[in-house]
Amino acid sequence: MTPADTDERVRAWRLDTPGCNGPAPLIHLNNAGASLMPRPVIDAIHRHIDLEAEIGGYEAEDAVAERVAETYALVGRLIGAPAGNVALVENATVAVAQALSAFDFHAGDVLVTTHNDYTSNQLMYLALAERLGIEVRRAGDLPGGGVDPESVRRLVAHPRCRLVALTWVPTNSGLVQPAEEVGAICDEAGVPYLVDACQAVGQLPVDVTRLHCDFLAATARKFLRGPRGIGFLYVADRTLERGAYPLALDMRGGSLVDAGTFTLAPGARRFENWEYSYALVLGLGEAARYATAAGPEAGRRSQALATHLRERLAAVPGISLLDRGPRLCAIVTAQVPGFPQAADLVRRLRAAGINTSASVSGRGPFNAPGAEGISVLRISPHYYNTTEEIDAAVEAIAKEADHGSV
Repeated sequence: MTPADTDERVRAWRLDTPGCNGPAPLIHLNNAGASLMPRPVIDAIHRHIDLEAEIGGYEAEDAVAERVAETYALVGRLIGAPAGNVALVENATVAVAQALSAFDFHAGDVLVTTHNDYTSNQLMYLALAERLGIEVRRAGDLPGGGVDPESVRRLVAHPRCRLVALTWVPTNSGLVQPAEEVGAICDEAGVPYLVDACQAVGQLPVDVTRLHCDFLAATARKFLRGPRGIGFLYVADRTLERGAYPLALDMRGGSLVDAGTFTLAPGARRFENWEYSYALVLGLGEAARYATAAGPEAGRRSQALATHLRERLAAVPGISLLDRGPRLCAIVTAQVPGFPQAADLVRRLRAAGINTSASVSGRGPFNAPGAEGISVLRISPHYYNTTEEIDAAVEAIAKEADHGSV
């Protein structure tokens, strides 16, 4: 069943989205890359840039101090956390890096991850292995796709397991990994748990209490519909109470007592850097407010649109759908005949006013060319898209497939 495009909320969401109302038709199906921002987010950013131009950057920061403080509360409300457990950072990769740097790893320590992770995260794990001598172990997958929680359970039993790191929704697939089940296993074992939720926040319900996570990293630009260049890191109370702090602490995160002593900032803000864009912070706050108002219905609609998209693509001769797993989300990946490099198809579709993206799919942990990977088309609808847009995109892809296979 497809979602009703005539719903008043859908019309309101589209009216709030300038990209849906431009002079030239635009079908934006690259929400896993960067969503179209709604008007309240855009206005918040513009207003603050104008304010900085009028009165100065530091002075503008002081003028919006209450709204900056509200951003922490808005993000916290979105993920079920107090404002004091939220740190603002440049992006999800920085959030993961800050979390990793809080651990005093030693040679022989074990970090458990999965076969469905971001390349950036895997690079960091391997860099830790190279520099510090830790061992990176990857849990096995279920036959239908996604990490096997029982494999995680066996690995965390290692006496030197120091961390489990999981990407909830990988970049190159519609797979939704069992993040809550893994979190319960880590909680029972007393092993810290880091969740990369950059593709989850904004399309899936997120509750850090149910996840049992110590850290949760996310970005604003994807399904949250915020600006590029800003993200956040959730840090659990138990982690803060242990005295965790990032390796590269700066004066946002701590204060000098004397030449040989420092104190930590209270709460998660010890994981922040002093300098960032306040315009983007305010945009993030409005994106969190907008997502909370949209509610669970928005996520259900996104997934219903993705289901409709998969059904339509499956009917096109030669197209192979590549999403595997017991639970799928609003990211659809496909191999299209005639386009061994999906980026070529992405460019052709973009010229026709249809935004998609290219990714690489293959057996993990390295989803990159040369590692059993194949180039795939990634299509990611969101709740402000319509079934008409999905159908038009499928028709354009089918046409290109016909031409490409000749």
